[in-house]
Amino acid sequence: MKLLRTIRLDPSDTFIFERVAEPGEWAVSGAFVFSDDDPEKLAGKSRSAFRGGFLGVQSLGWSTLVQIVEASDDNRRVAIDTLAKQLVAHFGAPTIEDAVAAAKEEFEFTTSLCNHPHDTLIAVHRSHEGREIRETFRTLRPKGGPKPLRAFAFLDVEGEEEPAENVDLAGMAKREKENK
Repeated sequence: MKLLRTIRLDPSDTFIFERVAEPGEWAVSGAFVFSDDDPEKLAGKSRSAFRGGFLGVQSLGWSTLVQIVEASDDNRRVAIDTLAKQLVAHFGAPTIEDAVAAAKEEFEFTTSLCNHPHDTLIAVHRSHEGREIRETFRTLRPKGGPKPLRAFAFLDVEGEEEPAENVDLAGMAKREKENK
């Protein structure tokens, strides 16, 4: 079976998100985190997480990219258990049984994204339409076949066209240094 793991090809996630997922965490879409929020009122790093983050289930941190990896049944059980405990502790799930059911549903959706080759990277773009959160996913594959992972080696993109949004990573990094 295949699941998603967080990956960090460069330090940009540390500028973009308030809480950053550690590389190698099991990941889910994480859209449920925003179910009680008004996306139009999100700003800054919260808006960035809404627009383009996958949720690492261990840290509840965000990652711009996830990687499709092979996983065992035991890996899946541990990931579901970890997310279920987080749902009880941080999201108000009424019982662990309800949390496990919700975590299983999240991982079923995650598995549906893994119908690409091992090591394919996936990015998400979320938008708010009416009262619904809409997610689109893009796949990034190493141009010319598998290679060591480098940020600019991934050029082949599949899925909907990339959203028209400009992010000034250099400016964000500069402001981050100035605020410390």
